[in-house]
Amino acid sequence: MTAPRYRAVKGTRDLLPPESERWDAAERLGRELFRSHGYGEIRTPALEDTALFARSVGETTDIVHKEMYTFPDRKGRSLTLRPENTAGVARAIIENGLAAGPMPLRLYYMGQQFRYERPQAGRYREFRQIGAELFGVPGPEAEAELLEMLFEFLRSLGFQKLSIALNSVGTAETRAAFGEAVREYLEPRASAFGADERRKLAENPLRLLDSRDPAVREALAGSPRVTDFLDAESREHHARVRVLLTEAGVPHYEEPSLVRGLDYYTRTVFEVISKDLSAQDAVLGGGRYDRLVESLGGPPLPAVGFAIGEDRLMQLAPYRAASRGLLLVLPQTREDLPDAFGVAREARRLGLAVEVDLLVRGFRKGMIRANALYEGAGELGWDPERLYALFLGEAERARSTVTIKSLSSGEQETVPRAALAEFLRARVPA
Repeated sequence: MTAPRYRAVKGTRDLLPPESERWDAAERLGRELFRSHGYGEIRTPALEDTALFARSVGETTDIVHKEMYTFPDRKGRSLTLRPENTAGVARAIIENGLAAGPMPLRLYYMGQQFRYERPQAGRYREFRQIGAELFGVPGPEAEAELLEMLFEFLRSLGFQKLSIALNSVGTAETRAAFGEAVREYLEPRASAFGADERRKLAENPLRLLDSRDPAVREALAGSPRVTDFLDAESREHHARVRVLLTEAGVPHYEEPSLVRGLDYYTRTVFEVISKDLSAQDAVLGGGRYDRLVESLGGPPLPAVGFAIGEDRLMQLAPYRAASRGLLLVLPQTREDLPDAFGVAREARRLGLAVEVDLLVRGFRKGMIRANALYEGAGELGWDPERLYALFLGEAERARSTVTIKSLSSGEQETVPRAALAEFLRARVPA
């Protein structure tokens, strides 16, 4: 009987070296930068009560309506694999009493999310997000700090041609009045809409502002804009955000049609647009959500945040992790393995990457492996100029030496065992 051939579930994928190492290096850049701005990491469960997302994201959103992975557990409770992380962060703040603590509260996260949608380049059903949330600051200074930090992160990944598409959606009352105006405008033009678009028009017409349906896009031409409905305080807040971003040197522009798809947004909404690598497209989005924590049963707590789709980010980012050097330790026989492990420990204490040939294939076969690594060094993340093979055999043991060969130049040198650390520091930098 033929064994079944297992494959990754559609919409998921394996991240393998060296690509996984590139991701890890980018995440370390993010962690260091966020921490330097006073943000601490929060890790929330991948599983949450389904009602949390229906309440926060909005029952009429595509996420809740048709994209969530929802199922009953063994006791019949409805659970959902998180489709986004902000709701879980808000729930954690309430449950752990963080809203009663000192403000501002700065949190960041990195983790997997799940949505059932059509897989495409840079978009998967299991995907990863990097996000940050700033709680407790009602003023526009919160947006300014968050977006300046965000731009620092993106620039550390090699992005240069970035700008922010910026808008204000006002208060919850603004959104309600604006939504009703959009409905009244679109209803006489809705005969060409598909069934799903007509459902959105009836349930929540603001969902249609994100539609890619040509009939909807055509019907929206000349439709009301949310900026026509803003209250004076929201206008003043928005103007101040723009002033602060200009002072910080963060490029931005007005995008009156930008609303964002989640119900919890208030006032500021934004998307970061990249023209790097000819990819003139949104890299990430976010905004302010002053009523989310309160709507989930917590106290009034203003907040602003962003979420980056890491799969899409790493697809577009010019960033490449720095190539590393590698020392290949090749024992001639199994009797040489103890010395090989000792050499490896010594080299790793100096910060070097070391690989010991545990199969003990000897020098000749070991060099076949070494030369293959050299040939594929660029793809594998190694620096070909810093690849070395170290030989340990009977002759070396007898003389208390090791032999080191540069794979790039072919030159080799015999070094006293006692002088190995000094040699490695000088010739094989970490």
